[in-house]
Amino acid sequence: MRILLLTQYFPPEKGAAQVRLWELAKGLRNQGNTVTVVTAFPNHPTGIIPDEYRGKVFAREDMEGIVILRTCIYPVKRGRFWLRLLNYFSFVFSAFLGICRSGPQDLIVVESPPLFIGFTAVITSFFKRAPYIFNVSDLWPESAVQLGLVTNKQLIGMCEWLERCFYRKAFKLSAQTQGIVEGLKKKGVKAEDILFLPNGVDTELFKPRPKDQVLEQQLGLQGKYVILYAGTMGYAHGIETALEAADLLRAEPEIFFLFVGDGSERPRLEQIAREKDLPNVRFIDFQPLEEIPRYYSLSSISLSTLRRYKLSEGVRPSKVFPAMASGQPLIYVGEGEGAEIVKESGGGVVLEPENPKILAETVLRLKADLETCRVLSEKGREYVIRHYSWDSIVRDWLEQLHLKKA
Repeated sequence: MRILLLTQYFPPEKGAAQVRLWELAKGLRNQGNTVTVVTAFPNHPTGIIPDEYRGKVFAREDMEGIVILRTCIYPVKRGRFWLRLLNYFSFVFSAFLGICRSGPQDLIVVESPPLFIGFTAVITSFFKRAPYIFNVSDLWPESAVQLGLVTNKQLIGMCEWLERCFYRKAFKLSAQTQGIVEGLKKKGVKAEDILFLPNGVDTELFKPRPKDQVLEQQLGLQGKYVILYAGTMGYAHGIETALEAADLLRAEPEIFFLFVGDGSERPRLEQIAREKDLPNVRFIDFQPLEEIPRYYSLSSISLSTLRRYKLSEGVRPSKVFPAMASGQPLIYVGEGEGAEIVKESGGGVVLEPENPKILAETVLRLKADLETCRVLSEKGREYVIRHYSWDSIVRDWLEQLHLKKA
């Protein structure tokens, strides 16, 4: 089958969505399909387009046998909502430069958000005479409304109308979490029209490994008990809770909180750390995927946090899986689907959100109980190998598609 993957976000950009989409593309190729990706010039999350793409409107590349067609985009790091809209819509239109060069296709897989890529999907589906699957990784605009990030009622109404339109015209919808599956059902989508494509992990890249002493020395973390948060730092993640826990633990000189990644909230979080004068906190920029295991090798505990809000009940943060695959106990601060996965795995401890005192107490308890940490580490890795390796996830997704087409 000839499959076109249409997405604004793709490697070498760094982030959970980019990893998932690259693994999906490879998995589809490994199952005997011809895969073409139409995506934007790399620019997220820095808002900077690399030198090799500047002055161009189109570029063709090959990544491990997958054709990548890149088109120009208006880059934005952070800013007002209308600037992000300009970023989204610049790719909505420029994507046609790649689509026109992509040749005949049998199926189109479209990543959302951004929701507005649905315009491109509908037009492409018509001219390619190929159905499209709308892969929903976030119920937008619902999530943005609940977090208070979008408040204009006219804009919300328009986006909800577009959402219904794009869903209705799709051949199938694909959801990243069971919470999104249930959300789609509440919006009137039939169960037989929904595929399930969860996050997964490369269990060979992320595995228990000796401590990277070179990196440890570079970061000045010798003798430290490292609590690692590796991933996006957005408003929904509620990372303030971890900073407040670090404040409570400042009298414990061995305990150190390391935050690796970027996101809209990082400048504010760094400001909080400066204002509190936290000696046990450090922020590191986003790292290439192949570098992240080095940071996990330094950690004693992996950390995942979420703010308390209704849609978090259907969220399963992607950082959960590499954390458990790397063989560290996990502290999951949050509720809902992600919390249930951690409980089922036996690979971590689940805490209520927005309670820094309990987080600090749990860190101290695990630090003092090496046997519990060993058991959590072993159970977590065993669980992700069984249920969340990428090959098995993509194979299952294609089986769902085949059965539901029949």
